[in-house]
Amino acid sequence: MTLASNPLISVTPGLMIWTIVCFLIALWVLKRYAFGPIQRLIDSRQQVIQNSIETAEKARDEAQELLEQNRKLIGEARSQSEAILAEARKTRESMEQRMREETDAERQRRLEETRKEIAAETTRALEQIRNEVADLTLEAASRVVGRSLDADRDRELISEAIGSLDFSRLEDSA
Repeated sequence: MTLASNPLISVTPGLMIWTIVCFLIALWVLKRYAFGPIQRLIDSRQQVIQNSIETAEKARDEAQELLEQNRKLIGEARSQSEAILAEARKTRESMEQRMREETDAERQRRLEETRKEIAAETTRALEQIRNEVADLTLEAASRVVGRSLDADRDRELISEAIGSLDFSRLEDSA
């Protein structure tokens, strides 16, 4: 068998023309009825995909904006909390200082009151001692003299004598 005798390889002009005509008719039918709807389906699908991509990009951009806003708000909240803490520290320090000052003032006032009370008590005790010394001196003098002395006149003399005495040694030792 030779190649020219094979019916599949042999060129038959009538068959070739009918094959081309059928191919062109099939091509025209496909183009008219199939390729248009297929192309429209592909175009609509491409449009849906494009819209989805754009929506996703918008959502991503919005999410990025929200993230930035969130970061900014967190930063502001941190700075505000730091400012509040600093203010609270200042307030605490000023209150502590005021409490110290009030405590010191109260302590000074009490010390001053105590000093005044001590000075008044010392003065009263010294006056009482002077009176007792005057009474004892008057009694001792009347026993030595052996007679009764005029209490008012002698008391006046004794008070003058005692008044001239230096009681600062008693005050220093007290």
